[in-house]
Amino acid sequence: MGTNKSVTIATVQERFNLTNFTPELNLEDAKVTVADVNRPALQLHGFYEHFEPSRIQVIGNVESAYLAKKSDEEQAVSFAQLFSHEIPCVIFCRGEKPSEVLIQEANKAKIPILGTDRGTSEFMSALIYSLNMDFAPYTTIHGVLVDVYGEGLLITGESGIGKSEAALELIRRGHRLVSDDVVEIRRPNNERLYGRAPSITQYLIELRGIGIIDVKSLYGVEAVKDEQRIDLVIKLEDWSKEKEYDRLGMTDEYMNILGIDVTCHSLPIRPGRNLAIICEAAAVNHRQKKMGYNAAEELYRRVQNNMTSC
Repeated sequence: MGTNKSVTIATVQERFNLTNFTPELNLEDAKVTVADVNRPALQLHGFYEHFEPSRIQVIGNVESAYLAKKSDEEQAVSFAQLFSHEIPCVIFCRGEKPSEVLIQEANKAKIPILGTDRGTSEFMSALIYSLNMDFAPYTTIHGVLVDVYGEGLLITGESGIGKSEAALELIRRGHRLVSDDVVEIRRPNNERLYGRAPSITQYLIELRGIGIIDVKSLYGVEAVKDEQRIDLVIKLEDWSKEKEYDRLGMTDEYMNILGIDVTCHSLPIRPGRNLAIICEAAAVNHRQKKMGYNAAEELYRRVQNNMTSC
């Protein structure tokens, strides 16, 4: 499926530290617009039905062995036909190197040829994941994202309610900051959301009355994280006597982000409540629920057993 987003081959080359066999070409001019990749074994044999030219073409051991049995003239014909479809680039895996004939044809067609020592399947998996993140549906949310015991905790609420202060206390308790103030969220598939900080505010926290602090510099690299899956949302709000708050947790509430429902807890703010400890407990409790244990259901079971035994 096409997309209006694109990633330059220069970005792919830098991200995966790929060898460039066509240094004469400007990698900024070549772009990829889909996350899928293709191994062009059938195309090298001349079969182009259902061929998707917008995909990066990956050459592994099988394709390299096939090419080794072809003469220079046959290779030139095969690749001239492949390059006529204006593919983004060709990447050789497992340390395989393109022939001089291939490099000549690539320079004529202005198709970059790159290489890596990584295994074909492993590299393709990493490349597809990386491109999926680039092309994933995207949104931003005002909040703080923290990694608490491996659970991605997204803290939201009105400006000035205490999100950053809660995050700072969590960091002091050994957890890791992903983003403060603005969280960039991507959905690489239909099951998971991942959040990260905008590059301009990465590792920074704003504390009213103090200003901007650099978490990485103050607390070390173990206190920050570049990206985190979002597992739970904590919504901070002012305490209201008129509002009923869930005290048992028998039913879950959700926040819909990019079409995915994420478990959400509304946390009323009152003087004396330690937000960091409550957020930490919420993260651990959420993990426990994913492992199959629900304390609210256990309480309900005990009450039912007590009633039937009377």
